[in-house]
Amino acid sequence: MALLSEPQADEALLALDRAVVQAVRARLAAGPRDRADAGAIALRQLLNGVSPAEAAAVKALWGRIEAAGGPAMAASGALANLLAADRYGLSARPMMADEVLKAVDGGARGILDLSSDRPWWGRLLARPDMRVVAALPDDRRARPQAFVVSKELSGPTGDDRSFWVTDSQWADARITDALGQSGLVADPLAAAGGLKLFVLTGYVQPEDGRLIGAPGQLTGVIGAAPIF
Repeated sequence: MALLSEPQADEALLALDRAVVQAVRARLAAGPRDRADAGAIALRQLLNGVSPAEAAAVKALWGRIEAAGGPAMAASGALANLLAADRYGLSARPMMADEVLKAVDGGARGILDLSSDRPWWGRLLARPDMRVVAALPDDRRARPQAFVVSKELSGPTGDDRSFWVTDSQWADARITDALGQSGLVADPLAAAGGLKLFVLTGYVQPEDGRLIGAPGQLTGVIGAAPIF
C-alpha cells in the first residue's frame, strides 16, 4: 500500500529547518534585550516588507523567544489568555487581575484584558512604576483588547499609541473634542467603575503639557504601546 511506503526526504527543506533551529538556539543564548522599546524597534525592522503570513510567523516566534528569555508572565481574562497564547505560547500563568498586578510588582509581565467591568487599569494612576508597554493585538488596524503591563523601562519606538485615563463624566465626544483642541488625537477605548480609558495617537508622556487642564479630576497617562 502507498501509505506504508516511506516518504522521501526533502534535503533542501530539512536544511532550512535546521537553519531555523540553529538561529533560535543562538538567539536564546544571546539573552533578552534590557528594554521593551528596544525590542519593539528591532521587531519593526524585521517586519519591514514582509507579507501578512510572514509577519504572523515572525511575531509568534519572536514572542516565544521573548517569553523564554524574559521575566515570568501572568494573564488575566479570557481574551488576555488567548492573545498571550497566540503571541507568547503557553508561558503565561492564568490568574485574577489583582494577582497579576501583584506578580508585575514582583517583576513579572502581566497581560490583562479590557473586557472586565472592574477598571484595573485605573489603578496604574497610583503606580507610575507600573505601566502599559504593549497592547494586543498590535496591528495598525486592530483595536486593543489586552494590555501588557510591566515595570520595565520603555520609551517611544517611532510608531506608538498611548493610553489615558480620566474620571470625567463628560460624554466621550466632548472629551475627545477637548483633547483635540489641545492638539491630541483621542479615541475612547473602555469605561468602567466611573473611569474612562482613551487611546491617544503617538507617544504621550505623563507630564505632556497638552494634558494640562484635560477633563476630569483624576487623570493620567498609564503607558504606551508600539504599533506594527
